[in-house]
Amino acid sequence: MIQIEPIKAFNDNYIWAIINADKKTIWVIDPGDANPVLEFCIHHDYQLVGILVTHHHYDHCGGVKLLREKFNITVYGPKHDSIHATHTVQDAEIIFLPECHLHFKILFIPGHTLEHVAFYCEEENLLFCGDTLFSAGCGRIFEGTPQQMYHSLTKLANLPDNTKIYCGHEYTLPNLKFAKLVEPDNSDIDDYITKVTHYRNEGQPSLPSMLGLEKKVNPFLRAAIPAVIESAEHRIGKPIYNTVEVFATIREWKNNT
Repeated sequence: MIQIEPIKAFNDNYIWAIINADKKTIWVIDPGDANPVLEFCIHHDYQLVGILVTHHHYDHCGGVKLLREKFNITVYGPKHDSIHATHTVQDAEIIFLPECHLHFKILFIPGHTLEHVAFYCEEENLLFCGDTLFSAGCGRIFEGTPQQMYHSLTKLANLPDNTKIYCGHEYTLPNLKFAKLVEPDNSDIDDYITKVTHYRNEGQPSLPSMLGLEKKVNPFLRAAIPAVIESAEHRIGKPIYNTVEVFATIREWKNNT
């Protein structure tokens, strides 16, 4: 049976572990730090058999080199020297994790970085999306353009609503506070704030989220919604005539909030 658990790293990162409890094996996603992974394996008597990497930022791949040195493992990731991948992935490629009996489709989603990818498992409705899509938010645009980022988010939004969203950071509550600024009358945001606040007060992660919920509360997936358009127009004091500009306006707003 497959389980997915977060391994906490740094201040707010999650290194996701895909666990086969029967075989005592794990794959991990975005190990920015090797030590929490090693401690997790020792504590549970798990064997690390592979790594998936979404992009080259250090807090997502900084532990890969050490883990490769300690174990003879496969590392799937986009092309970037700092990732230390054994296998460079391509858009729409299908990879198979034999210990988990899962197939993942590679989704090329540039914007946050130019080579950013997501790993999507249709069999179990799982999406590991790094720093592109967060619960109630999205990543900053460091290397790409707003148009690229919006296209990438649209690509993810077209997945089934029951897709579970496993992103790289625990940013949900701050993101929801910004979402409330954009859509003050959105009751779905209010309900989600209550739910996430309870989880965090209990020391539990807010993730995974569900894509169907994100379409109701995440302003970066709602650039075509009249209330979001109105807020963006009010922010810059002029009409906006396309969704990419709406998205770019609220992303810049978030940058300065």
